[in-house]
Amino acid sequence: MSMQLDVFQVLADPTRRRIVEALRHGEQQVSDVVEKAGIHQSGVSRHLRILSESGFVSMRPDGQRRLYALKPEPFQELDGWLTGYRQLWEARLDRFGAALEKKQQQQQTRRVEEKGQRK
Repeated sequence: MSMQLDVFQVLADPTRRRIVEALRHGEQQVSDVVEKAGIHQSGVSRHLRILSESGFVSMRPDGQRRLYALKPEPFQELDGWLTGYRQLWEARLDRFGAALEKKQQQQQTRRVEEKGQRK
């Protein structure tokens, strides 16, 4: 990335995250981003420049308008980084799910045994 910011540094700023969220559903003009993100136009422009320089956002001129859109590459980079961690938490969730299922089976067995003792 041109500014020597990694994807985490870029997204660490809550204002930039709001702008990214505003752009999530497609191309937007600056005025649309201002409205959706609830940030002054000067701040949106500054953060759009940072997002553009770091590869998160593209700008397409359309007559007098400038349309901004998210680029997939930094999000693919994030997804690639998260993949190793996803395997970690999925393994933990699988173990948790197995333990929960075992506990539910034990409780069900106990209930059946208790019902049998009452008869």
